[in-house]
Amino acid sequence: MDLEATFGHSQPIVGMVHLDPLPGAPKFDGDRNAVIDRARTDARALEAGGVDAVMVEKFGDAPFYPDDVPKHVVASMTRAAGAVADEVALPVGVNVLRNDAAADLAVAQAVGADFMRVNIHTGARVADQGIIEGKAYETMRERDRLGADVAVLADHDVKHSAPIAAEEFTAESFADNVERGLADATVVSGMGTGHAVDREELQQAADRREEFGLDVPLFVGSGVTADTVGEILSVADGVIVGTALKSGSASGDPVSEERTRELVAAADEVREH
Repeated sequence: MDLEATFGHSQPIVGMVHLDPLPGAPKFDGDRNAVIDRARTDARALEAGGVDAVMVEKFGDAPFYPDDVPKHVVASMTRAAGAVADEVALPVGVNVLRNDAAADLAVAQAVGADFMRVNIHTGARVADQGIIEGKAYETMRERDRLGADVAVLADHDVKHSAPIAAEEFTAESFADNVERGLADATVVSGMGTGHAVDREELQQAADRREEFGLDVPLFVGSGVTADTVGEILSVADGVIVGTALKSGSASGDPVSEERTRELVAAADEVREH
């Protein structure tokens, strides 16, 4: 994957647009337009703060469907992602939680998004939704069938889950995401939303990539802050940031343009221009 071609930067910062609860979700407040307005506002703040891309995620819809969201969710996600794509002049990504890669791809293709995140692309994990199995075999064939120019960012040892196997993920399972799952990039994250990634695990992922000779970018997908982004980018090729860019301490708070600028400035001290 050519990060410069997709994101306009060799070490991109992807800012999160965490959607409020959508229609049909238990916490939806009944105001559809407010969800879209908030998404637009957050996207504008991220762009003004200097991120290289934004990713739209249905963060507020807990409890999440495991891997097949209803049609009305796809429709709402398409509306929200389309509104964000129209609002900013940045690459846009999509993540339909928990793990509906088919919906990711459908929404991304419909709104002209550039990338998507799949939490479980290969193998199987245990999460609060139960056992979730990766469907790389379907996702990558569907992408080809649609002719969709959408990059797949696939998590390795994804947050809020655990492997079914008793032993930890191996170098071979890490490589499977790319060699057998054909993912365009790999994402390493901490144990939960906003949790810092284990630095040893991040280095191991980088070592595994080198061990297998994999030409694949490595993103960090949680817990990145203005204080840590420089050190993280000394190992990783990009970061996906949500909580650290918010006006408060909660992941669902509005995006702060000021905090976004601070993190981007910290990253720029070590990034290549």
